[in-house]
Amino acid sequence: MSTTRPYPPGDRGPEPSGASGASAPGAPVTGESAAGRAPVTGASEGGVAAPTAATGRQTRRLSFDGESGVVPLARDFTRQALQAWGWLPSDTADQRAAAEDVLLVVSELVTNACLHAEGPDELWISCDRKVIRLEVSDRGAGQPSPRTPHRAGRPGGHGMFIVQRLCLDWGVVRSPGVTGKTVWAELAAPA
Repeated sequence: MSTTRPYPPGDRGPEPSGASGASAPGAPVTGESAAGRAPVTGASEGGVAAPTAATGRQTRRLSFDGESGVVPLARDFTRQALQAWGWLPSDTADQRAAAEDVLLVVSELVTNACLHAEGPDELWISCDRKVIRLEVSDRGAGQPSPRTPHRAGRPGGHGMFIVQRLCLDWGVVRSPGVTGKTVWAELAAPA
């Protein structure tokens, strides 16, 4: 099931006014995630933010400004976050599979931003005890969606189908009058 709901089901609520899918150039790292949701305080670029007191949510941000090789960069950044949060190295096959699913979804979201937008602007990763949320912002106007009908034997066009199958939920956040979007996806934390 694909969705363009601006926020996932649950108690997180709608986007605050003024939230955008892309940060202004040179914007400080402190503040909110690309979709305006997970507060970040005191994080350096690529650094670890302290968990927020109310939710225990940990957040990391990666800016792709001026970077090349963004897909492997995003995977390495995500792998480092998963290691810091205790997802890797994995103790069980289920934990290993959950971490690999997160890395695959990051790859698909960043690849889609490269292929169908002007490349990704930022990657935000946030995690609490139950859910990991991935957000990739770009300046593209397109609307991501799985190709239908899905043809497994054909090359290409499988990215959003994979995201749809692996994630609890996913969607797109846009702000009126702002170019671009943030594509978000949520996966369950390993048991």
